[in-house]
Amino acid sequence: MKLPPGFQSSDPNKVCRLRKSLYGLKQAPRCWFAKLSTALKEYGFKQGYPDYSLFSLIRGGTILHILVYVDDFVISGNDLGVIEKFKEYLHECFHMKDLGKLKYFLGIEVSRGPDGICLSQRKYTLDIITEVCLLGAKPSPTPVEVNHKLGSVDSPELKRPEEYRRLVGRLIYLSITGPDLTYIVHILSQFMQTPLVAHWEAALRVVRYLKGTPAQGVLLRRDSNLTITAYCDSDYNALSCSSAEAEYRAMAYTLRELKWLKKLLRTFGFDHPQPMPLFCDSQAALHIAANPVFHERTKHVESDCHFVRDAVQEGLIATHHLSTKEQVADLFTKALPKPIFDKLLSKLGVRSSRPPT
Repeated sequence: MKLPPGFQSSDPNKVCRLRKSLYGLKQAPRCWFAKLSTALKEYGFKQGYPDYSLFSLIRGGTILHILVYVDDFVISGNDLGVIEKFKEYLHECFHMKDLGKLKYFLGIEVSRGPDGICLSQRKYTLDIITEVCLLGAKPSPTPVEVNHKLGSVDSPELKRPEEYRRLVGRLIYLSITGPDLTYIVHILSQFMQTPLVAHWEAALRVVRYLKGTPAQGVLLRRDSNLTITAYCDSDYNALSCSSAEAEYRAMAYTLRELKWLKKLLRTFGFDHPQPMPLFCDSQAALHIAANPVFHERTKHVESDCHFVRDAVQEGLIATHHLSTKEQVADLFTKALPKPIFDKLLSKLGVRSSRPPT
């Protein structure tokens, strides 16, 4: 180890002797997680396969879950007495600090209201706006300009690309609770190596959009029926021989995510016996998914995509057609004018939250 800043030594060749591995060593996180996992499993928890950082204890009518991120825990359950008893066990095993009811976790703010729980990143958003000195800027109505040409724009190279990389990196993390940022962040992240001035200006437009919606987040409604509903759309950037094939590939990718979400719900003790609705605006892709007969349109499609047909026949999903004007997935694949942008955003359950107290 190098001498810490500010430490004075008469011999500059001396270093600190390492007595115990803490942060920074390659094996430290592995050793810590192994110790934590052992303690949880001895208590009766089972590690989740859909998410290895999730541990669950279901015993009789008692349900207890713990979500782990390094040394930060989120504990939930249906019995406060059981939760307190489990906290006492953790205090015996580790040096812990109980922060009480969940309000902040990894920069995500949790606010509770009569409609449900809202997840947002208000403070993180304000930090981004402050860092680029746009607190006094006029808000932008949308995060990206319609019919933008960022992929082929003629613009000089940015003199300080590290600032662009830092800003886009922070926007990537912000998209966890901001699905409205997914499309433009995906576009901006393609120019990390050699960003142009036009790309920097586009990133600043995103920040100006955040200026008008700092507390916007995802609402988890308390009256939700826990039915998984999916929308799929293709951005036509995938390698395919037709638009129908591109849409069908998008259905296959969405199906994989649906299977994972269904397993994750089962870990929490919720079954999803009914078929999961999958909406698509391509009639051709829906016909391919429903028709098991080989024909000209499917001869170039790899066999791993055809498990969509099997899922339809098994009742795992139920495919439905919807109008392109109602396609929520357009938020993730293209730039939209403000009226359509706001309409689709509201269908995702995005709303402004109250800061936690």
